[in-house]
Amino acid sequence: MYQFIVNPSAGAGRGYRIWKRLERQLENEGQEYRVFFTERQGDACEIAKVLTADREESKILVVVGGEGTYNEVLNGISFKGTVTLGYLPAGFRNALSKGFQSFWNVKRQSRKILHPRYFRMMDYGVLTSGGDEIFNRRFAGRCGVGLDAAICHNLLCCPVRRQMSHMHFYGLLNFFLGLKQLALAKPTSGYMILDGVKKVEFSHIYFITFQMSGDDVKKKKSCPESESGKMRVYVGSSSKKRKMVPILMEVIMGIRKKERGVRTFECSEASIHLGRPLAVHVDGESCMCQQEMEIRCIPKKIRMIGS
Repeated sequence: MYQFIVNPSAGAGRGYRIWKRLERQLENEGQEYRVFFTERQGDACEIAKVLTADREESKILVVVGGEGTYNEVLNGISFKGTVTLGYLPAGFRNALSKGFQSFWNVKRQSRKILHPRYFRMMDYGVLTSGGDEIFNRRFAGRCGVGLDAAICHNLLCCPVRRQMSHMHFYGLLNFFLGLKQLALAKPTSGYMILDGVKKVEFSHIYFITFQMSGDDVKKKKSCPESESGKMRVYVGSSSKKRKMVPILMEVIMGIRKKERGVRTFECSEASIHLGRPLAVHVDGESCMCQQEMEIRCIPKKIRMIGS
């Protein structure tokens, strides 16, 4: 039986509209299902935790919402039993949907979710940080430190975000908030230890972004993705702030190509040590500012309905 976790307010009501279309399809096909609607932040995590508490019975969970809803479900589910995930993106920021159909193809994607032809095993990442109180946070797409995270936080708090999205100016809003955060940014020094052996030092760090290999599953063959169990790491550093402007859009949209001023690496785990705390995000959701953290990749753990 399908279990749907729906954020009706995602994307200024897109989540609800997508669910109503999907509901009609479920009724027409006579599918057995249950639906759970989220009302506030944290609900999706608690719902997923309850639904996967029984480790004996296999579960199929389908998320209808944005990156934040999907991230909450990922952090709530127990992988001790057999859990299969499906995802219908409906939020403002859909970096995760690069590996899925967009919300405009609801009918097509819902048909693939209700009648799956194949499944794929995807990696996810884990951020570990905190001083006296250690916390862990899973992520499916990206984890960002510094400028990347500051932009995400600013977007979440922006009062005109919904209006700009309705007018199809969301990309423009992204860019101007990016310029604002870049102007406010204060780079720091630091170093990373990759896979426990390779130490890389930096000065004037503006951002560090970790991207899961499964985040770009539809990339062209000319730009091969990382192998399973590996993360791509992008570090933006420069002694001159103006040199960061040309890569600002790539920071916002998710870095997909090599840019001057951005160093790239590949690893299964990384330990980050910064000169001072910087903002952190996972899948676009803000975390507290952190100075030291560890990020590791958990390979082929998420059983995803192919789309």
